[in-house]
Amino acid sequence: MIKVFKLPDLGEGLTESEIVAWLVAPGDEVTLNQHIADVETAKAVVELPSPFAGVVRELHQPAGVVVHVGEPIVTFQIGAADEPTDSSPKPDAPAPAPSAAGAASPAEQREANLVGYGPAIERGGHPRRRARTGAGASVPAALAEPPTAAPAAAATAAPTAAPVEPPTAASAEERPRSTPPVRALARDLGIDLTMVTGTGKDGLITRDDIHARVTEVMPTPDLHGAVSPSATAARPATSGDHLDETRSPIKSLRKLMAAAMVQSAFTAPHVTEFLTIDVTPTVELLASLRADRQFANAGIGILAAVAKALCLAVGRTPSVNTRWDEPAGEIVQFHHVNLGVAAATPRGLLVPNIVDADRLDLRGLAAALAELTMSARAGTTTPAALAGGTITITNIGVFGIDAGTPILNPGEAAILAIGAIRSRPWDYRGQVALRQVLTLSVSFDHRLVDGEQGSRFLADIGTILADPARVLTMI
Repeated sequence: MIKVFKLPDLGEGLTESEIVAWLVAPGDEVTLNQHIADVETAKAVVELPSPFAGVVRELHQPAGVVVHVGEPIVTFQIGAADEPTDSSPKPDAPAPAPSAAGAASPAEQREANLVGYGPAIERGGHPRRRARTGAGASVPAALAEPPTAAPAAAATAAPTAAPVEPPTAASAEERPRSTPPVRALARDLGIDLTMVTGTGKDGLITRDDIHARVTEVMPTPDLHGAVSPSATAARPATSGDHLDETRSPIKSLRKLMAAAMVQSAFTAPHVTEFLTIDVTPTVELLASLRADRQFANAGIGILAAVAKALCLAVGRTPSVNTRWDEPAGEIVQFHHVNLGVAAATPRGLLVPNIVDADRLDLRGLAAALAELTMSARAGTTTPAALAGGTITITNIGVFGIDAGTPILNPGEAAILAIGAIRSRPWDYRGQVALRQVLTLSVSFDHRLVDGEQGSRFLADIGTILADPARVLTMI
């Protein structure tokens, strides 16, 4: 029996994912729930388990391709090769009639419960979009079967029938094949789908096809603002020995990060304050800890010290650890600190968080930061680790930057940026001395945090770093 596995909804409400790597090849025998591929969602790289036990017959999509939820990605051979073909689960098919002979086997029930198949999309191989039946709306995706309206003989004849050629032009009764997100994109850009040639499987119109059509129909202005109708066609692809431009699709993490930053910037009224302080006492403290055999391998650095200072300062200014709940019309006050840490990775910016960071000592924070950074850069951060943060810290000093205006992580009230530590002439005990100086930048949501509260929060962090002994007077 042939089973076609479609990309499932990975439980995050996403409509597409990128296949990072296949761990199986045609001819490989797999077991139920075996890790067969790494799939990159907009949040993290996750392991994709096999919903069947059998032999891999075909991989429909190569690694590096973005696949929409519901599109076929791999075909399995279940049991003997001469058993009848069973098509992939059809989310909009009517439910089979309940009977003892037609009841789902325990194995089929396990398959149905393994993963969900998300929103339905049009099927490959059908030039016309089949109408959705009313009964199919309430049928579990993995238990649905093909419609019974077609004669049984048609199923046996299908393998030897001539392939159906896609239509050359869309008629009034036909609808170009595309997914709902692609149709929405075309509608937003004013593109008529009947004028677009699909380059996807079986003529499916993709996002790239829409963007290509936009390039065709939109004239390009010259340097003086005038529009040249033939500018697109006449422009050479290269200039000398160098490429004129390089284009890459906006997908996965980059797309999610962009949407989150736009949402944050245009939803929360940002205010940013700066504080430059002498952190020489903290630098000396960290050096003494590294020289101490008890802390020599703890890896305690400036980031851990600032994180601990932040957690202590949150206790004195709890408004920075809140969330604005617009639908409920409420301000949510958190009584714990889930510290988000912005991490630059090859995939883009990730903000995993340390749960209950306020309950960790300096050694515990250093260990949690090291583990968090390692998993983020290795691409093994789980979606759960990227959710639930209450306040964020970002270390821009590692790039040699002194200060910045960080954008809030959506849903949080404050974010602290750590600048580079530099040796500067500084007023020290009435004289000018060379000291270790650091600039802190804090952005906060002015709906939740007023200027006095934001200033006190930043000043508390500065006080702790400028004189760690002051902690005894603050706790």
